[in-house]
Amino acid sequence: MSTEGISAHATPRRSRFPATGYNDPVTSRREHDALGWRDLPAESLHGIHTARAVENFPLLGRAVHSNLARAMGAVKLAAARTNRALGFLEDDVADAIERACCELLDGTLAPAIVVDALQGGAGTSTNMNVNEVVANRALDLLGHSRGSYGRVSPSDHVNLHQSTNDVFPTALRVAALWGLRALEPAVVALQESFQARERAFAHVVKIGRTEMQDAVLTTLGREMAAYAEALNRDRWRLAKCEERLRVVNLGGTAIGTGLAAPRDYIFRVVDELRGITGLGLARAENLVEATQNADVFVEVSGLLKALASTLIKISGDLRLLSSGPDAGFGEIRLPARQAGSSIMPGKVNPVIPEAVTQAALLSIGHDQALTMAVAMGSLELNPFLPLVAHGLLESVDLLTGACEMLRTRCVDGIEADVERCRRQVENSTASATALVPLIGYERASQLVETARREGRGFKEVAVASGWLTAAQFEEATSPEAVCRLGFQACRV
Repeated sequence: MSTEGISAHATPRRSRFPATGYNDPVTSRREHDALGWRDLPAESLHGIHTARAVENFPLLGRAVHSNLARAMGAVKLAAARTNRALGFLEDDVADAIERACCELLDGTLAPAIVVDALQGGAGTSTNMNVNEVVANRALDLLGHSRGSYGRVSPSDHVNLHQSTNDVFPTALRVAALWGLRALEPAVVALQESFQARERAFAHVVKIGRTEMQDAVLTTLGREMAAYAEALNRDRWRLAKCEERLRVVNLGGTAIGTGLAAPRDYIFRVVDELRGITGLGLARAENLVEATQNADVFVEVSGLLKALASTLIKISGDLRLLSSGPDAGFGEIRLPARQAGSSIMPGKVNPVIPEAVTQAALLSIGHDQALTMAVAMGSLELNPFLPLVAHGLLESVDLLTGACEMLRTRCVDGIEADVERCRRQVENSTASATALVPLIGYERASQLVETARREGRGFKEVAVASGWLTAAQFEEATSPEAVCRLGFQACRV
């Protein structure tokens, strides 16, 4: 008989059982599973399955995502209500289980879901952790000692007519939908912040660059508008995710055939879950297929990766546009958030875009791992769903935090260096293209060559040539001219 406690690798988030006193009938209880007997602390909400899982999987040192734990509570609540309505649970037992599930759903019991986020068994350890916590909390409510599974059983009552294979993926979809509903408004708010910068900088003409070289004129407002539009696409991509995730396999039990579940339960339990969550959930028409395949998570993760790539592009541009500030582009000033060096006085780094970039890169890494995990599913089940859950839910959190951070700590406070942008326009040969409609390509090319050969500002050379006036140069490089969509051709 083993007397080991939960692994020393467990983090403070986990429940750690003491290493002594297990054989004291006052402070301990005995539980049995297919592998034998274990002594556990009498007051533990966890049972033997949780104890073994925490010992077996000391990998991340982090429990499953809190939204996944809460979503498991929602699924168990739906099952309990359906089983009660069909007469499979006594009212007092059903009451206690439902109250315990509500405590898990509202987050009260979520810290008791302690198994590592990475685990073998397709999520069985998470499911059994939930079953044991709900059963023992229900026993509390009924006035029985924890571990009195003859009264409320983790398997026979809490897990009634369920399997890990339909509960876990359904809960993952619910948790993902909750997360996406928090991510989407964060993306919208960031988009709106860039739109505000677009309006504020509409009058600031600057150098547009291609392949890191001066190209043609644009406005700082237009650059900000482009970022806003890219985020708008990401927003609509995220809105489409709900259609991908709303179809669940709850009721399919082990492999989607509904083995050991009553027909009425299969047809009613998803309706109950839809009412509990307020999400537009629907039962999959082909439960076997929905249990076998997890490609929908790859699709959703791919849309998250698109957002991540947008954030990386924007963050890189903000770093570049603010570079210097004295010997770089210096066209914008980012809010100063902290000293940038322990040795270089006055140095302030673009730490917010840098942090956002790292969060986005990590989410892309999650996408790669998730994609491989989904591809490695076999036959009737994917055993690697815990990794899928971890990667997907962590990516949603990372990107939500990144969007909020970039908006509140960076974009909202961006300022333009209007004078620097003006000087660069006047001194850069990028202004030549704006003069082509006035003086033609050949003359504009001559001005570029002269300015470079003599090391003079382009505006100075252009006006000195006599081919146009200073007023004409100003008009050709004005915000209105730069933003005009083409020019009105004069046909002969």
